[in-house]
Amino acid sequence: MREREIQPDRPLPHGRGSGSTSHILKNVTAPRHAAATLRFLKKRFMTFPPIEEQLAVIRRGVEKIVPEEELASRLTKSRDTGTPLRIKYGIDPTGIDVHLGHTVPLRKMRQFQELGHQAVIIIGNYTALVGDPSGRDHARSKKLTADEVEANAQDYLAQVGKVVDLSKAEVHRNGDWFGKMSFADVIQLCGKVTVAQMLTRDDFAKRHAAGTPIFMHECLYPIMQAWDSVVIKSDIELGGTEQLYSFMLARDLQQDQGLSQQIGVMSPILVGLDGERRMGKSLGNYIGISESPYEMMKKFMQVPDNCMKMYFELLTSISMADVKTILDGHPKEAKMSLARAVIGGYHSSEQANEAAERWQREVGGGELPTDIPTVTLSLSALIAQLPQCAADLNQRKLSAAQLIKVMGLFPSTSEASRLIAQGGVSVYYNDQPTPVTDAKSALTLEDNMLVKAGKKKIARLKIQE
Repeated sequence: MREREIQPDRPLPHGRGSGSTSHILKNVTAPRHAAATLRFLKKRFMTFPPIEEQLAVIRRGVEKIVPEEELASRLTKSRDTGTPLRIKYGIDPTGIDVHLGHTVPLRKMRQFQELGHQAVIIIGNYTALVGDPSGRDHARSKKLTADEVEANAQDYLAQVGKVVDLSKAEVHRNGDWFGKMSFADVIQLCGKVTVAQMLTRDDFAKRHAAGTPIFMHECLYPIMQAWDSVVIKSDIELGGTEQLYSFMLARDLQQDQGLSQQIGVMSPILVGLDGERRMGKSLGNYIGISESPYEMMKKFMQVPDNCMKMYFELLTSISMADVKTILDGHPKEAKMSLARAVIGGYHSSEQANEAAERWQREVGGGELPTDIPTVTLSLSALIAQLPQCAADLNQRKLSAAQLIKVMGLFPSTSEASRLIAQGGVSVYYNDQPTPVTDAKSALTLEDNMLVKAGKKKIARLKIQE
């Protein structure tokens, strides 16, 4: 990454400095006046890639740039003056688990850093107390305390540091300015936005039409988000397409304050492992960046084929020409390539390769995994739970379908029976596999026997009297 010799000369909120240039001045003959000196230093030491090269990087994996016609001229001015653009990304630390869906705008911020621009991360410790209404058809019910928000923020930054170079980023909490506002200041700020403007938001418009309540504190959220852009003098804001209203409101407020208006760079929503809904922990369709390499590998191998191009484009730096070549090959090898590229970025190439080899052995090649969970079953408890099976259980036997269910490998005997009919179940006595062909067959229950249901579900049995 290109080292920047000096920081932008824009004043930062609450008197934060922009960095010293004394080490440069010792070795440079420059004009006498300070402003002229700074301009001279920037032109001499600040270098940016050609505009077309920057645009190619910025446009990759981006759904919308608004207004796009301003982007090239803003980059040109930045390059001509040696002034980095200020790239804003805001996050409300309402949760602490960062998954790949979160990394899409973060990766774009890292790309801007590598182009020589200034990353500005806003920790929304005050907006988090309100809750982002974007894309929601009802108000958020859970309200976090200030202590919970700050604890989440610390965990969040530790994970963000795997994507963004925090040593060269500004990190601000918007409570630094909102916490100092009087009620009169809040009224004045709200006076810059009309109710009609607020109802142009898609989520609010739908709720209004459906008669679903829209609370006043929710209306403050986009205003607060937009005001963050004013305070930190944002040139470009990153986010998803659902943030368009807030991005455009920020432009209005910046213009009202006599500032340059920011440009919105919006990424598409990364779909989850189900191939349909946005990636989210609550939906169980996510890949967390702090998960073990092997857990990530197993999940990558579940990515639907029709989502592969999106994952390559948004989550890797592999050229799209090379991506096409990869996708033209075997789907399993393509997923392996994708997984290695992403896992290597959050762990290491060695760990990514080890995870791939382990998956090939244990899942792709049919070998047993090394970390098989143990399920303990009490015979007396089973007899009480399954009185109809008491005769078999007294002889330490149980039907295959029932065993799969009580071990928690499948939720019902009907699902277990279908899998058995498809040839997907085996039991291992002394680690020797025996296929199960009849769902009703009574299996002998032994300590340390293994039951494997499908390619991924396996458990070791421990019997208690």
